[in-house]
Amino acid sequence: MSTSTPSSAASDGTLPIEAPLCVDSDAALHWEWRCDVLVVGYGAAGAASAIAAREAGASTLIVERFDGGGATARSGGIVYAGGGTAQQRRAGYADTPAAMFRYLQMECGSHGGNGAVSDATLQRFCDDSRGLIEWLESIGVRFDSDPAFEKTQPKTSYPKDGIYLYYSGNEAVKEYAAVAEPAPRGHRVRGSFLSGRTLFEALRARVEALGVRVLRQSGVRRLVVDRQGVVLGAELWQLPPDSKAAARHRRLMRRAELLHNVAPGYADRLRAQALALENAAAVKVYARAQRGVVLSTGGFIFNRPMVAAHAPKYAMTMRLGATGCDGSGIRLGQSAGGAAARLDKVSAWRFINPPSVWPQGIAVDAHGQRFCNEQVYGAKLGVTMCEHHDGRAWLLLDARLRRQAIREALFGGLWAFQSIPALFLMLFAPRARSVEALAAKIGLPAGALRQSVEQYNDGARRKQDALGKQAGYLAELARPPYYALDISAASKTFPCPAITLGGLRVNEASGAVLDAQGRDIAGLYAAGRTAVGIASNYYVSGLSLADCLWSGRRAGQAAAAITPLQAAA
Repeated sequence: MSTSTPSSAASDGTLPIEAPLCVDSDAALHWEWRCDVLVVGYGAAGAASAIAAREAGASTLIVERFDGGGATARSGGIVYAGGGTAQQRRAGYADTPAAMFRYLQMECGSHGGNGAVSDATLQRFCDDSRGLIEWLESIGVRFDSDPAFEKTQPKTSYPKDGIYLYYSGNEAVKEYAAVAEPAPRGHRVRGSFLSGRTLFEALRARVEALGVRVLRQSGVRRLVVDRQGVVLGAELWQLPPDSKAAARHRRLMRRAELLHNVAPGYADRLRAQALALENAAAVKVYARAQRGVVLSTGGFIFNRPMVAAHAPKYAMTMRLGATGCDGSGIRLGQSAGGAAARLDKVSAWRFINPPSVWPQGIAVDAHGQRFCNEQVYGAKLGVTMCEHHDGRAWLLLDARLRRQAIREALFGGLWAFQSIPALFLMLFAPRARSVEALAAKIGLPAGALRQSVEQYNDGARRKQDALGKQAGYLAELARPPYYALDISAASKTFPCPAITLGGLRVNEASGAVLDAQGRDIAGLYAAGRTAVGIASNYYVSGLSLADCLWSGRRAGQAAAAITPLQAAA
């Protein structure tokens, strides 16, 4: 054990990653910890990996830089699942793995061999889906469904308490429904408000019940490899448990996570202070993994340089997740020769429902042109806006739609995070008696905006929309004044949250990290958003959590199946 050498702290607390420590053999280091499987990162993917490895008989150790939970604990707790789950059947939906596969093949852009994963892997994911929900239920996660209540609810970004099965993506949108019978696959963990914490607590309880040790406030800054490149373990920078430094570090990070959405700059300064504490007070210890190391630290949306380098079109969005989503797992994998892919893929969530009448308006870009079916899932709208329209867009409503939307925001029982931004946006939106005057106020070409409104109104009257919006979402914009709601990605009033989707390339049968030549890196695995997976092309609510759990179990089981002799070879 040795005291760490202080180094400068990143201005936003991003964990520095070093080149691997290369040793001649296992005997070259003093290992404070020994285990079969070492899991780096303790969110859904890490917990699932550890549980799977331990249930397979492998001694398992989790290393977590903070207190655990990661982005999972801050999420809505939606698990995308189908194929005929008990919740679907109880609600009267006859879903099948084949229908789920066809939908996800279209949703994830898998046609023509362009998917993030192979069709065979996507099919396995769909075939395993019902079993994943049953496994979660077996460890205490509760799901539910109420057909009488849920079938009357409008499309929403996040359902009210009491609704635990809903359409969480584009399942009911015309072109998607044409390839697969619509079925709700958003399985929300039963709980109050955002259910991600409830999901993680069930996973944590299972980890504890299995006797898996968790080293908290311990950041992995580099891997340990032998001369052949086999990953032997990791170097941890650990704050001494129960020390004043550890207590202050915990206070700083809890405050940073609490304030991130309202004061991100201040939260970053708190993160930088926490990293400075780690640099000054942490001690270096080494953990030996006899069978494998699983990297499961999340994506990289909190790493501004990585986002700027790989996904600059999303630099203006609001970072969604937790501080650990700084790409440390991806960078650790790359340091050992791992290849990354799809780092340009980001999910930007521009939800315009609720209020439920907003999708009856039209979204236009900086040229005054309508660019997307407003009925679609928020990430499809957000990604289209960022990728092809410079992240700039306005939602046009007339007086009638605005009045209905204000009423719903005030009295419709929406969550505060849905109603307050919507009200603020509508109350202070530019307005005008004519479309041309509104265009002048927001700096759009008047002729183009007028043409967009007229074409939409013509389609609304004929119940035949040029962009495929279903009849129930069509409403003629004919009652002035007209309002322009700024829904641009850079909006501070109406933030556009984003998560990264790309990661390390992995062997789809095992989760082993691949090098540039497509070969397994011995002793190294990745799961969740640290790895390329089911959700690495496009995202709908719950798909990332489902992928984290599914890929985490895959990596944990594969690592546990390796014998120490195989790992050494």
